[in-house]
Amino acid sequence: MNDSAPEPRPTALTEVLERLPSLGSIASELDAAFVALRDALRAGHKILACGNGGSAADADHIVGELMKSFAYHRPISRRDQAALRALAPDVASELIAGLESPLAAISLPSQTGLLTAIANDVAYPFVFAQQVLGLGAPGDVLIAISTSGNSKNVLHACRVARLRGVISIGLTGADGGELARTADITLRAPARETHLIQELHLPIYHALCLALEEHFFAVHGRRG
Repeated sequence: MNDSAPEPRPTALTEVLERLPSLGSIASELDAAFVALRDALRAGHKILACGNGGSAADADHIVGELMKSFAYHRPISRRDQAALRALAPDVASELIAGLESPLAAISLPSQTGLLTAIANDVAYPFVFAQQVLGLGAPGDVLIAISTSGNSKNVLHACRVARLRGVISIGLTGADGGELARTADITLRAPARETHLIQELHLPIYHALCLALEEHFFAVHGRRG
């Protein structure tokens, strides 16, 4: 029997649930998504993100929040600072001041040359699956975004993620679609129209990104 108390919910997730009570329907899934992302990054793994149209922009947005500072200061490690002073002493101070510790993430829709090559030479349904096949490794996490839950290329990406041992987090609408049966964790925004689903996806992934940054970098303090 496990008598240990559950981990407290990150402040960023508590706040978004208080601000948007409709998201209470996915509170447990939001917690599970955070744990999956946190554990992957803690173990040195990476996050992949994919989607089409507005969801492709969301994939880019997520990666932008993870790969550089969002709300907290992120100085690079002391080990990296020392290495830079040894490797590039003339510009080490500039590099140390300008670089920030990343949370490793890649937006699959941003790989324009590769994406268009796959779409042209093979077929568009495979543009994300091929990238997951090549980039995905056991322990990574895929954030798969589809407002309908039925985007074929997103579903194929989740299927290949399972092949590669990559955990998939589906971000979709209330219906869930096929994505709800394909992803390991599904965050169903409680809306049914595309624009309303997308309006809820933003605070969902912002809260997750902020919670991750809070976990890894809160010790350095918030940015002004």
